[in-house]
Amino acid sequence: MEYLSKQRYDEITSELKHLINVVYPKVTEDLAEASAQGDRSDNAGYREARRIQAKTISRIRFLQKVLDNSRVINPDVLPKDRVCLLSRVEFTNLSTNTRMKFEIVSPHEMDLEAGKISLKSPIGAALMGKKVGEIAEARVPSGTLRLRIESITPGEGDA
Repeated sequence: MEYLSKQRYDEITSELKHLINVVYPKVTEDLAEASAQGDRSDNAGYREARRIQAKTISRIRFLQKVLDNSRVINPDVLPKDRVCLLSRVEFTNLSTNTRMKFEIVSPHEMDLEAGKISLKSPIGAALMGKKVGEIAEARVPSGTLRLRIESITPGEGDA
């Protein structure tokens, strides 16, 4: 079971509806046109239309599976004093004395440019459950990072 913010759940639902109601009918139409052009074995347009159809069906199935196995998390029931899903965490890398701030999100919401890291990433997993002032140790490819939690802000799930 995966937990998603309301915003991400709505984004996935919207993309799925768009794929089913807009993209897939167009892909089917393009495939029919390419198929009507004759010999399929020597028809690049037909092969391309089949490739796009397969890619679209794959994406639809993936999004359906994500929604089937996900629940929208209610941020009001999350602990406020420790790092959890949707927490905004500021921490210091003790070896470089660098401060960083990230929001802990599900893998389907991860976006480093937006400051969102997965709770399943090495850093996200190490921070989970920690309180302000505690040290988390994250095993990353370059070694072990020691991270001191500076602040925790509960997330609303729509940022």
